[in-house]
Amino acid sequence: MANCCEDKSCEIDAMRDSHGRVLWIVFAINAAMFFVEGSAGLIAHSISLLADALDMLGDALVYGLSLFALARSARWQTIAALVKGGFMLALGLGVLGTAAYKAVHPVMPGIETMGIVGVLALIANLVCFFLLYRSRDHNLNMSSSWLCSRNDLIANIGVLLAASSIYLLASRWPDIIVGALISGVFLSSALNVLRQSLKALRAPVSSR
Repeated sequence: MANCCEDKSCEIDAMRDSHGRVLWIVFAINAAMFFVEGSAGLIAHSISLLADALDMLGDALVYGLSLFALARSARWQTIAALVKGGFMLALGLGVLGTAAYKAVHPVMPGIETMGIVGVLALIANLVCFFLLYRSRDHNLNMSSSWLCSRNDLIANIGVLLAASSIYLLASRWPDIIVGALISGVFLSSALNVLRQSLKALRAPVSSR
């Protein structure tokens, strides 16, 4: 009798189980960090922290959709990636609008809170990044999830740079500029995911 591990379906099931465990872990981390960063951003009046908190919320939704699509067909996974791209696009536009509002209504952010929570978020996202790294090339579903994690790291580094720049320059502008840059990263990644998803949806369906 052939060993199960010699069967392609066994390998696929094992891969799905592995993906599921990883996605549940990163989902829990991002959901928890959304509340931590969101609360800290409101207390510190920091646009970059709030932007990163919204990113955490978006990622929690993204990973939830990835779990939904995990055991479904390639077409369902493509549709989930398309929805994820839409979330990323909406978040990018939301952050851009918030940065514009803060530019008109100035408030000096609390740099101590920004620094402490920024480091905590960086550690959390490093864990997510390395958990997703090995699976990033398996399919579009995992690729788009890893892309979200990579963007988180960029945003976290931006928050820490904003905090140090506010301290050195005694200006609110680094926080606003970083918020706008995070928005640019969101928008670029969202368009990339949407472009790949639409291309996959338009591809002819195999009869096999």
